Amino acid sequence: MTGTNRAILIAAFILLAAAIGYAIWRDSTPSATGPASEAAAAPSDQLADLEARTQREPDSADAWTALGAAKFDLGDFAGAIAAYEKAVALSPESAGLWSALGEARVMASDSDPMPAAASDAFDKAIALDAKDPRARYFLAVKKDIGGDHKGALDDWFALLADTPQGAPWEADLRRTIEQVGQIHKIDVAERLAATQPRALTADEMPVAARAIPGPSRADMEAASQLPKGQQDAMIEGMVSGLEAKLKANPADVDRWIMLMRSRMTLGETAKAAQALKDGIAANPAEAGRLKAQAQLLGVPGA
Repeated sequence: MTGTNRAILIAAFILLAAAIGYAIWRDSTPSATGPASEAAAAPSDQLADLEARTQREPDSADAWTALGAAKFDLGDFAGAIAAYEKAVALSPESAGLWSALGEARVMASDSDPMPAAASDAFDKAIALDAKDPRARYFLAVKKDIGGDHKGALDDWFALLADTPQGAPWEADLRRTIEQVGQIHKIDVAERLAATQPRALTADEMPVAARAIPGPSRADMEAASQLPKGQQDAMIEGMVSGLEAKLKANPADVDRWIMLMRSRMTLGETAKAAQALKDGIAANPAEAGRLKAQAQLLGVPGA
């Protein structure tokens, strides 16, 4: 995580504490057991825990999904494929799992930019959910590879128009459109400027964005002046405090969303996926809202 991102996260936590009337970092001691202490484990320990969980729960799609996301983050794409294949076998109706499997298959290929097995996975995702953004993106890549550059651009523009404001893939999608247009001498500038992401629905609006203004430049500069070690310690204390609060009150859906957001900002995607699972388990009636927020944040398997 860059220094700027670290400062943004610290400032966002400070603003959150002010907005909801309590200081997360003042009550940040997690219990010795349970989700909070598990989430604080080192990456190698976390991976071992995730692998152990699949042994304890071999019929849990969530367990295999979390392991697949962790292996993907570590660049072990073959391992991610194996885990995601287990997950889709257990949960074949999940478009997000099929598209995650397709992406892992793309990343694992050293020669073919769009292996047939990856394309098949994306096709299955689209058949289940025609709006799945990852599958739509990669199927447009397939068109571009096949020489249908205009068709690929049309599909990417359609995806951009359907993209919620602030979605994690928006900037990369725009960059892809620009680059493909330049390579194939297709003018996209005017169309790109005219195509804006759609407004968020109430359920999609990030909790922090609804309740809290963004961190000011002064907030970010103040946070960035701390030594990196102090920044990291502050962030860990904040996240641990958030998890401790959730352990005491797991019905607080807004805090589950903040936890997912924090984990994604830290690049801890497997922990974000676990937060989604735990949040849904604690609040099954709010599963739709939690999944919508997780998809907006780019949480694996959402």
